[in-house]
Amino acid sequence: MTQDDLAFTTGYLDDLRHVIGELDAEAIATAIDWMRQARDADATIYICGNGGSASIASQMVVDIVKGASLRKQARFRMVGLTDSIATITAYANDEGYETVFEEPLKNFARAGDLVIGISGSGNSENVLRAIRYANLSGCRTIALTSGESGQLRDEAQLALAVLSSHMGRLEDCFFIMTHVLCYAFIEDD
Repeated sequence: MTQDDLAFTTGYLDDLRHVIGELDAEAIATAIDWMRQARDADATIYICGNGGSASIASQMVVDIVKGASLRKQARFRMVGLTDSIATITAYANDEGYETVFEEPLKNFARAGDLVIGISGSGNSENVLRAIRYANLSGCRTIALTSGESGQLRDEAQLALAVLSSHMGRLEDCFFIMTHVLCYAFIEDD
């Protein structure tokens, strides 16, 4: 270990603690309530993102459809729009990458469903289009995004914003927030 390694690690963790401390607990609690309402209405929750955000989306689906639903009376219907590579590549190749989340929503989303979009930049066109379509279709929409820039936080009905533009810290906080959303049902509901 070098002093540079220790300084980097300490600085990263200090910055992360600060950013976590700025998360909006009330907004996260509202998201939990919206998820509960979707579950209880037998509505579907859709989630999407790109790259690391796609990974976080897929993990949240696992935690909700297995962890928060197994052996429970009330079960979630949740779909990761990032989880069918064949569907994504078909739309991307034939219609453009910006359509890969919006077009499946046109097939499946109904008024009363919930759509969650994750974008560190807040400007991922495919996520923005999914949120815009969902808003027009009578769905509720939640964004996990940067609180410092980007369009997504303003397009979604509820923004879970992270006050950072550092992609690593954004993704760290997105994972934390999705775990809070999931464990509210795994442990408490």
